[in-house]
Amino acid sequence: MIFQSPIFQAMRALNFDGRLLFATRIARLFAYGFLSVVLVLYLAQVGLKEIQIGVLLTLTLIGDTIISLWITTSADRIGRQRMLIFGAVLMVFAGILFALTGNFLLLLIAATIGVISPSGYEVGPFLSIEQAALSQIIPDEQRTQVFAWYNLVGSFATALGALSGGALAQAGQGLGMTPLASYRLIVIGYAAMGIFLGVIFAQLSRGIEVSAVHSPGSPPEGGSRFGLHKSRRVVFKLSALFSLDAFAGGFVLQSLVAYWFHVRFGVQPALLGSIFFGANILAGLSSLAAARVASRIGLIKTMVFTHIPSNILLILVPLMPNLPLAITVLLMRFSISQMDVPTRQSYTMAVVSPDERSAAAGITGIARTTGSSLSPIFTGPLLAHATLLSVPFFLAGGLKIVYDLILYRSFRAIKPPEEKEE
Repeated sequence: MIFQSPIFQAMRALNFDGRLLFATRIARLFAYGFLSVVLVLYLAQVGLKEIQIGVLLTLTLIGDTIISLWITTSADRIGRQRMLIFGAVLMVFAGILFALTGNFLLLLIAATIGVISPSGYEVGPFLSIEQAALSQIIPDEQRTQVFAWYNLVGSFATALGALSGGALAQAGQGLGMTPLASYRLIVIGYAAMGIFLGVIFAQLSRGIEVSAVHSPGSPPEGGSRFGLHKSRRVVFKLSALFSLDAFAGGFVLQSLVAYWFHVRFGVQPALLGSIFFGANILAGLSSLAAARVASRIGLIKTMVFTHIPSNILLILVPLMPNLPLAITVLLMRFSISQMDVPTRQSYTMAVVSPDERSAAAGITGIARTTGSSLSPIFTGPLLAHATLLSVPFFLAGGLKIVYDLILYRSFRAIKPPEEKEE
């Protein structure tokens, strides 16, 4: 039976801490999607100008990155549960201050120090610490399957949150609320979700914390920097490669691909929404397939051997002569495009020491965020010229294939524990 397969058994084997971490993932991603739909509309309603909104969102991302770096590189030393609760407090702080004031300076402080997700996707320190904690409480052979579910439920929670946020704001206005009041209700709900997260994090046990590998107060041999010691070289090399992959992906952000479809084929917003709803569902489901493939051929091979075909399909999208074929190739690409995500996360956790996992996840995650934030600067001018409109697809696909080849050459011999035993 399908429910007896390893990927379903891995979920059934989760202990109480594991189920709590899945609950926080769902609640948090729901909150991010919930707020992202109305965030810019709310800021405009409180009186901010477009330039101010742009500065605010930029500082939100910068602040989240800096705070995440400090929290994730300290979590294994200070305590994962403590840092997760602290992150929830920052989420509440940002939500409450956003709801109470329209003062630009105060909003800047809330955006920079607090945890807010303008995109609806994962921000802040939570993802890195939760990955490290999950790796602590599950067997090595089940890590990839659990990470696959972890990514899948997050994708669905974001979609549901966005749907709920938009519906609640619309319902509030239908009942006579002003747009500002209806959007503020969403912001207050975001802060309330932060409180809920803090309560759940407080229920976690000591089982998610790092075992005492080194005696208290004694740094490991060779010292520690950014929360890393003997795995430092591996983490920095992975971070450089992941940054290249994310830089390439930044050329084809979802909003940019949607714009390309609109300009190239005249696709209207309603159809664009349907295209990317289907694409994201396929991407989420591909995470589950990744776990099964990885159990047979290994994590690195799964990352590379599914990513290269995905990138070839990406390059083919702008070469399609009509809209139906372009949509078909894009959906084919999404059906395998995310198979490297749970495998990448699982591999990173597998090749570092247990007391370096939070730091490793945080540093590699920040490297990806930094890489993806740079490429859109170059994409704008390309999209402004009809003859260069498709170049971002070629740059993204080509650079991603380069990343795949370097990754395979550099790490094929470094195997996670579950593959060494085979």
